Amino acid sequence: MATTTVYANNDAELRKAAGVSDGLLTVGRIALALIFVMSGIEKAMGIGATAQMIGSKGLPAPMALAYAAAALELIGGVLIVIGWQTRIVALALAVFTAIASFFFHDFWHMSGPEQTNNMIQFMKNVSIIGGFLMLAAAGAGRFSVDGPCTVHAKKA
Repeated sequence: MATTTVYANNDAELRKAAGVSDGLLTVGRIALALIFVMSGIEKAMGIGATAQMIGSKGLPAPMALAYAAAALELIGGVLIVIGWQTRIVALALAVFTAIASFFFHDFWHMSGPEQTNNMIQFMKNVSIIGGFLMLAAAGAGRFSVDGPCTVHAKKA
C-alpha cells in the first residue's frame, strides 16, 4: 500500500520529500549561469563587435541592444549564481535565450556545415531554456540568497 506524507508550510521538507537536493540545485545554478557570465563579459569587452553582429541581423539600435544583452547576460548570470530573484531572472534569461536563438542561430535559412553548426547551437540553447524553466519552477534552493528569505506561515 502506498503512503503519502504531507508537510505543512515547510519548503525544505517539501523539496526533501520531492527528492530535490539543495546542493544539486546550487551546482546546477552555477553550471547553467557560467556561460552567461562569461558571454556577458565578452560582449561588454567587445561592445562594438557585439553591436556590429546585432546590426548584421537587421535589428534596430544595435549599440543599445548590445549594451542590454551584455548587461542581461552578466548581471542575470551573477544573480542566478548567487540565487537572488532566481525565478524571475531564470524566466528573463529563458526569454532572452529564445529570442537570441531565433535571430542568431536561424539554421533554417542556412545550408551545409553552417546549417549543422547553427542547428546544434540552437538545440543547445533549447536545452538551456529548459534548464532555466526548471530553475524557475524549483527555485534557487536553500543555498542561495533567496533560500533563507522564505517566509513560512506559523502553525496554529
